[in-house]
Amino acid sequence: MAKLELTGHQYRDLVAAYVHHNFSDSGLVVYREVSLGKTIIGKDRRIDILCVREQKALAIECKYQDSQGTADEKMHYALEDLAALWMAGVLVYAGNGWSRGVLHQLEASRHAAACLPQRPELRRTKATLELDYVIAATFGLWEKILPSSKRYRAPRP
Repeated sequence: MAKLELTGHQYRDLVAAYVHHNFSDSGLVVYREVSLGKTIIGKDRRIDILCVREQKALAIECKYQDSQGTADEKMHYALEDLAALWMAGVLVYAGNGWSRGVLHQLEASRHAAACLPQRPELRRTKATLELDYVIAATFGLWEKILPSSKRYRAPRP
């Protein structure tokens, strides 16, 4: 597969398009760049993606890094800030530029999910599975991610 080179905004838009494409038919509404309260250090908070369905919401922060850089140093703060939200929140990440230590922290965090949707199809794949699980758990959309072929059926007598 060819190497993707995305800016942070392009990655955010890719994730927003993916979520809309796969979950809007279940009533999930996707917003981008929503101002919502304060961060843990008192700054105005801007959520990359906000998903809303009925009375539930999910804040999605998007981080893409394809080369070594300073984003590593900001990840601990980003995870702490998500944990402090008054709603469910997840940091989605992709790219090959994460240090091994930060990647380990992201992989182990309850508030992080690897996600790299593929254009133009935007279909669910192994590379989107972690975000799919978070969305299903937050909004009760298990039917969207559980294959019907795995459903137990009692044998006929």
